[in-house]
Amino acid sequence: MDINMVLGGQDSVLLASSPDHAVSRLKHPCEEQDRSCSPSVLHYLASTWKDGLLNRKRPFVGRCCHFCTPQSQGRLFNSSIPSLGLRNVIYINETHTRHRGWLARRLSYVLFVLERDVHKDMVQSAIEEVASETKTDQKAVSKVRQKARGFLQEMVANISPSLIRLTGWTLLKLFNGFFWSIQIHKGQLEMVKKAASEYNAPLVFLPVHKSHIDYLLITFILFCHNIKAPHIAAGNNLNIPIFSTLIRKLGGFFIRRKLDETPDGKKDVLYRALLRAYTEELLQQQQFLEVYLEGTRSRSGKPSPARAGILSIVVDTLCAGAIPDVLIVPVGISYDRIIEGNYNSEQLGKPKKNESLWGVACGVWRMLRKNYGCVRVDFTQPFSLKEYLDTQRSRNLPAPLTLEQILIPTIIAAGPDEAVFNRGEEEEEHPDSRELSDEPWRRQVISNLAKHILFTANKSSAIMSTHIVACLLLYRHRQGVLLSKLVEDFFNMKEEILSRDFDLGFSGNSEDVVMHALNLLGNCVNVTSTNRNTEFIIAPRNTVPALFELNFYSNGLFHVFIADAIIACSALAMLREQVTEGEFTSSTLLSQERLICRAAGLSHFLSNEVIIALPCQTVYQVFHDAVTRLIQYGVLIVADVDQEELSPSEEPWPKKFPEPLSWRSDEEDEDSDFGEEQRDRYLKVSPSSEHQEFFTFMQRVLSPVLEAYTGAAIFVHSLLSPMTEREYTQKLFKYLLTRTEKGVAAYGESATHYLVKNTVKTFKELAVLKERCENGVCRLELSTTFQTQANRNKLLQYILGFSLL
Repeated sequence: MDINMVLGGQDSVLLASSPDHAVSRLKHPCEEQDRSCSPSVLHYLASTWKDGLLNRKRPFVGRCCHFCTPQSQGRLFNSSIPSLGLRNVIYINETHTRHRGWLARRLSYVLFVLERDVHKDMVQSAIEEVASETKTDQKAVSKVRQKARGFLQEMVANISPSLIRLTGWTLLKLFNGFFWSIQIHKGQLEMVKKAASEYNAPLVFLPVHKSHIDYLLITFILFCHNIKAPHIAAGNNLNIPIFSTLIRKLGGFFIRRKLDETPDGKKDVLYRALLRAYTEELLQQQQFLEVYLEGTRSRSGKPSPARAGILSIVVDTLCAGAIPDVLIVPVGISYDRIIEGNYNSEQLGKPKKNESLWGVACGVWRMLRKNYGCVRVDFTQPFSLKEYLDTQRSRNLPAPLTLEQILIPTIIAAGPDEAVFNRGEEEEEHPDSRELSDEPWRRQVISNLAKHILFTANKSSAIMSTHIVACLLLYRHRQGVLLSKLVEDFFNMKEEILSRDFDLGFSGNSEDVVMHALNLLGNCVNVTSTNRNTEFIIAPRNTVPALFELNFYSNGLFHVFIADAIIACSALAMLREQVTEGEFTSSTLLSQERLICRAAGLSHFLSNEVIIALPCQTVYQVFHDAVTRLIQYGVLIVADVDQEELSPSEEPWPKKFPEPLSWRSDEEDEDSDFGEEQRDRYLKVSPSSEHQEFFTFMQRVLSPVLEAYTGAAIFVHSLLSPMTEREYTQKLFKYLLTRTEKGVAAYGESATHYLVKNTVKTFKELAVLKERCENGVCRLELSTTFQTQANRNKLLQYILGFSLL
């Protein structure tokens, strides 16, 4: 049954209404009184949590790090900022202009864009100077200068104020056609606007990258708030006729996706020098930058690993004294549905299509024919890059250990969790102060900064209704669910998300919002009626494309529950070790410290899937908080045990936690029991069916990832001769996809191409696979350690121990 057939009567009001009416229905959570769910319907989530979680207020997200940038956290912010609330940027009427009356109402869009301040940059005047003065390893002959000018003409932006105004008017019309709303928090924009006007420093915006619309979205929002248009670092794959001219006029400058795109693959010294000089020129002239650290749009719904090329130039420019400071602004972006629809073709292993003018035109045409729901953009609190670097200089940065060093002793030697635990105690220490000329230290600082920015931007991204519905359908109700039950679960899930200080990109009556999400996910769900035809059953479609797409949107809240999910899978692994046949009783005890260390090991193993903690935190702190939260919910119970009651396998843990970093406030530290005085305690999983159902739900959230790694560990046995990484990845992907198509895999979404690539990357870092290069060709082969079948089996058993299969 088509989902639109379900959306009849009153249920269709939210979906069928105009954008302006839809906005009026999307109330602030503080105003919401959702009476569709009585206390009796609060099932496994709400039944175990405090009543204070219900109808809680919207959290204010995006504060900068107290530990790394305490001074910046105190600037720009005041107690009134959170109360400024949200605004729909594309809703414009006469009150947003200086004029009133009948004519102003008819011309509100035109008047609005004409009243915006647009600043033209002066960078073009410096191009000749940059081209002439750029230092290269070659002599400054006219041929090199000519080549440098050619690079710069391809690279540089040329902002046009008139075109920005015209584009602003056009986007107001277009965005109102295919988005219901584009929500921003006025308090966040107030901090950015104040930073732009009062601080003698350029701003660098660093958004997560979800869609091609991201480029237009950021510039459009800043334009609407009289903030100078940034220069956007765009990939040269967008340098196509006509479209490239538009991008340059709006502030885009093109850079190579790979800086060393030369026939011989060597470093292009001239191009690198020009890019550095151009970026430095922009910063010196107080121009704002917009940089996408991921380098490409996320194909998984989760942030991709950072590529810190431009960011390293910004850091080096500051450290060289060319500019006094830079303000960093991570930006979170969330879509109900991305305009690309999905990336299923790429997740099915097909090569990415090159951008073209025809492709852009077709994309715009498709957009005009659909509605993509709501968008939420969160600008986090700007922080001083100078302050961040000064903080790092005063800190002991440990030398990073490889995944092989961290986990191989545990996997191969089957040793307990001490090997992982020692990760926190035996890291190599450095002197208190390190100069930036020390290249390893510089690289580590830039890497930590990039991770810090991506983590902050992702945590600040609002959770959309499609994220929650997709997650519930995949990992709570995979076999189908009554619509009324789905609405109940949706209500409880959103309250839990708010309780964890994540914001929502929607509000309003839960039933209406669920209908809205199902409409947007219509191609991925089946709707059937019950015998009485008074209720509907919603289930995910059991096709590979549908599962891939639902997984993409479900991953939008992967980071919300990842710590709890890892704890749940680690508890499962420990229980399996103690109890035969995978069954356990309410009397089975778990050492809290062993549980946290087991979780730390799993988090290291999954480091290519998600960032668990900020670089200034330890994973031990994150998992201790997760355990504490599960104890508060009643899912885990603290057991009162004497020494004599412990089984031989649960002998007292001989270690202490490493000294925690002082990232909490003084007040939190006083109340926290985490530190040197913390003694090990023993936990039990609650026997309550509701609690165990929640625990199973958390384990299912990680199940597709673990199933992908399980399949990769099985496939390793078939690597009988060396092969190129591309060939190996393709064969592994076909193997996992075949398991899915034949129904062998419990989770079809485990065969997505991004997961396959991540497993190969992880196994290389773990030294399961190693590269051997001969005659310029690199091939993968089994490392010496894993050439023995016994060790390969140990790797497989390590992964299966966490898996709910």
